[in-house]
Amino acid sequence: MSSIEEMYEQMGICSSVHKFGKQIEAKLAKRFLEIDERAEYNQMKVILAMQKNRVSEACFHYASGYGYDDLGRDTLEKVYADVFHTEAALVRPQITCGTHALALALSANLRPGDELVSVAGKPYDTLEEVIGIRPSKGSLAEYGITYSQVDLLEDGSFDFENISHAITEKTKMVTIQRSKGYQTRPSFSVDQIGAAIAFVKRIKPDVICMVDNCYGEFVETIEPSDVGADLVVGSLIKNPGGGLAPIGGYIAGKEELIENCGYRLTSPGLGREVGASLGVMQSFYQGLFLAPSVTASALKGAIFAANIYESLGYAVVPNGRESRHDIIQAVELKVPEAVIAFCRGIQAAAPVDSYVTPEPWAMPGYDSDVIMAAGAFVQGSSIELSADGPMKPPYAVYFQGGLTWPHAKLGILMSLEYLVRAKLVTL
Repeated sequence: MSSIEEMYEQMGICSSVHKFGKQIEAKLAKRFLEIDERAEYNQMKVILAMQKNRVSEACFHYASGYGYDDLGRDTLEKVYADVFHTEAALVRPQITCGTHALALALSANLRPGDELVSVAGKPYDTLEEVIGIRPSKGSLAEYGITYSQVDLLEDGSFDFENISHAITEKTKMVTIQRSKGYQTRPSFSVDQIGAAIAFVKRIKPDVICMVDNCYGEFVETIEPSDVGADLVVGSLIKNPGGGLAPIGGYIAGKEELIENCGYRLTSPGLGREVGASLGVMQSFYQGLFLAPSVTASALKGAIFAANIYESLGYAVVPNGRESRHDIIQAVELKVPEAVIAFCRGIQAAAPVDSYVTPEPWAMPGYDSDVIMAAGAFVQGSSIELSADGPMKPPYAVYFQGGLTWPHAKLGILMSLEYLVRAKLVTL
């Protein structure tokens, strides 16, 4: 039987890279134990919600057509509502991605003349066209919905003074993006989000507070809906799908707001009553069941990456010691060649399409070329091992995912291997 060192050698990892990784990993045992304890708590939370709502084998049956009385769909939405401690939830394969889920929540609950305010600065790139920051057909701006934003302070915290000035009589909804997106600011903790929501509600109690929860689910033991968020929104091919959901998104929150989302998703008069699950329910349930442990694996990979690259002198966000609030790890690699090499290493570690060479390209919804590495079982699934970044200064790459810790570890070591081969890093 081959030793573990020989297995890494067969994978293409040289001995110096493997040894360097072992030294970093040895220092992380306490951090990893804390992650496992949070995963255990969140696992119990998911199981309790499934048991409370009497999830049964019948919930996995195929439903087609209009989808009236789809037991699996309706039960799953009750499970999500209990996991997130909300009045209701909308969890559907008809929601195609995280951007779609956010666009749905916004368009369902804003009307012409209303104002949307982002208190976390510029939103993720793909939302710019949804809002109309960059003109696009069907944007909120085309429907007479205005937008303003309050940039974060230099340290990445909320600018409460300017938030107080930004909330006006027209303000209908405030949005907070939990994760950093393609920025190098810190991601927000649930407690930080709760403080911002409480501040906004003191100014205008009836304002809707929506949190883009992508990449943050199950990282902590509480969610933004536990600290006052009226809506929390995310994608099932990120954390809550556990790597098994083949498509889908969720919106959890107040009953009236979720009802509005149902009518926007399907049709006025029909709402949540239609929309067949089309055989994906077992994957949705099983993915949610696995999500706490899968998220824990991705977190370990992110922390490992932070410590690897920080020790080599690169700026990383968050740093190797900070508490974690999402699964994304940003590494400022300084030059475009390093971003490309990093992503090619991640691709080379994939179980799917490992032989493919990632190249920067003009991806829809972004204002610069983007390179993406994702050899995934589900196309575009960023809870699976993946890395991407825009080809513009500061040439930061964003690493996330890993269905298992050993695979996340391999991906990071392979990214370093490719940087070493390109003579961009010397160990």
